Amino acid sequence: MDEGTGSAPDPIRVCFDASYRRLVGQLYGVCGDLSEAEEAVAEAFVRAVDRRRTFERLDNPEAWLRTVAVNVARSRHRRRELGNRLLRRTADTAADGRGGLSDDRMALVAALRRLPAGQREALALHYLADLPVVEVAATLGVAEGTVKARLSRGRAALGALLDGTDGDPVDPRPDMVGGTHV
Repeated sequence: MDEGTGSAPDPIRVCFDASYRRLVGQLYGVCGDLSEAEEAVAEAFVRAVDRRRTFERLDNPEAWLRTVAVNVARSRHRRRELGNRLLRRTADTAADGRGGLSDDRMALVAALRRLPAGQREALALHYLADLPVVEVAATLGVAEGTVKARLSRGRAALGALLDGTDGDPVDPRPDMVGGTHV
């Protein structure tokens, strides 16, 4: 029983108290960044709360949390790497007197401005704000499939703009010709 309340202790809280530090230490070894490790483990516990019934039936909840945290860290790393690759596509990375923003960041912002609003918003929320697709969809009030399509089209258009292979404004609906689907 939980002291003072007379009720059984919350299994997620008990697991948190028993394993949070250990999990953060393990994830720190995985990702090499303490903040990232703490965020990944915290996200794993959030998912445990979201899936309470499943979590409470697990034989080894700490192993489940570790797996979720590692997957969160991997996903975040992949998104960051993709964002970094997009930034590195510009040739000149030297910073100038523009508020500390490097040329590659300025080129990225300029290219993003040329994209349709939906693509720009999805790319910025997913890669710059590091939100998963489901949160981007909730933030923008659209379906996850819509976000995925905007990310795919936006990456292609952004890549072309940053490579300098596209001198024309970006077509917001590349699968449309004359108002009809192709």
